[in-house]
Amino acid sequence: MSKREGPLSGLLVLDLTRILAGPFCTQILGDLGAQVIKIERPGLGDDTRRFAPPFLKNSNGEETKESAYFIGTNRNKRSVVIDIAKPDGQALIRKIAEKSDVLVENFKLGNLSRYGLGYDDLKLLNPGLVYCSITGFGQTGPYAERPGYDPLIQAMGGFMSVTGEPDGEPMKAGVPIADIMAGMYASVGINAALRSREIDGKGQYIDIGMLDTQIAWLSIQAMNYLLSGKEPTRLGNAHPNIVPYQVFKTSDGHIMVTIGNDEQFYRFCNFANCPELSADARFSTNGGRVTNRDILIPLLEQIFLRKETTEWLNELDALSIGCGPINDVEQVFADPHVRERRMVVNMPHEALAGGEIPVVASPIRLSETPVSYRHAPPVLGADTEQVLKELLGLDKAVLKRLAKKNVI
Repeated sequence: MSKREGPLSGLLVLDLTRILAGPFCTQILGDLGAQVIKIERPGLGDDTRRFAPPFLKNSNGEETKESAYFIGTNRNKRSVVIDIAKPDGQALIRKIAEKSDVLVENFKLGNLSRYGLGYDDLKLLNPGLVYCSITGFGQTGPYAERPGYDPLIQAMGGFMSVTGEPDGEPMKAGVPIADIMAGMYASVGINAALRSREIDGKGQYIDIGMLDTQIAWLSIQAMNYLLSGKEPTRLGNAHPNIVPYQVFKTSDGHIMVTIGNDEQFYRFCNFANCPELSADARFSTNGGRVTNRDILIPLLEQIFLRKETTEWLNELDALSIGCGPINDVEQVFADPHVRERRMVVNMPHEALAGGEIPVVASPIRLSETPVSYRHAPPVLGADTEQVLKELLGLDKAVLKRLAKKNVI
């Protein structure tokens, strides 16, 4: 059976986003088949084009102007340069918005409305438009006008208070997870709004605040607090509700161990020649192990020092006890399972004159409408003339006039 086009094929997305949360959202939409028109500032483009090194290198080892940061979140998009601060640029955006299904933006509160490009302006031209705003703190509330940055949101949203070693300083994640999750929630909201439009024909406004999404994905830590009234504390690599579920040092390295239930703990203790631990009333149940973790963990730490990492991995895996190596990024991409799952895709890139670049694949696997990789992350303004001709019917004379005025 032949595969159909992506589930969002035929939809036009007007992308007025930059940095990470917004571009991450629109890349997901592009992967699912949408045509994404990324609007960038003439001469400068998305700020992340300059978030480097590293830059993409050509076959001679020379750096291009394409940053790894930008490449990571801007595939399946077409780059169009328009100066939206100018009236002619605003007029172009309105014309594109009239034809669009979705608009995604992450400007500061009210900035686009000053240009006549807010939701209330554009819904008059296109009542079916799904308009998504991603900001640090949402459209309402005392912090609404503040700029939002990933580490700031991780800090204010409680994540850093539960991340890091108990006696160390609060710690942010090693990736900009607040930005990424805001983009994920935005993509879910957009798809829900598109489904709603199929039913009643109406577009709608989506307000995504990064602080809101950060609080939402505090998940179990948030619920632990709400139900107990007790402030969660930093546990390093340990789990607040399951024990043992953490990193242990072996004789030659480290291993992640995830013993998720009492039966697994019993099997582990028998295998590790410490059956007295699972027989101990203090440790026989998960609740007991959580309560008495300060007693149990030092005992287990001594046990794990008895063998090398590879021994533990092989033997625990054979017993269906959760365990895994702590891979660096090179080891991740060399892993046979990751290779089998094809988590790296090569795409031809204009900056390499037909050469290919590796990009991290989408993890979404759809059996009938699979993700596609149609456009490599574009060089700045690569598609300006073609898109404006195809979409708005502008001729060469008009394009030349707009370019002379530095609108495009």
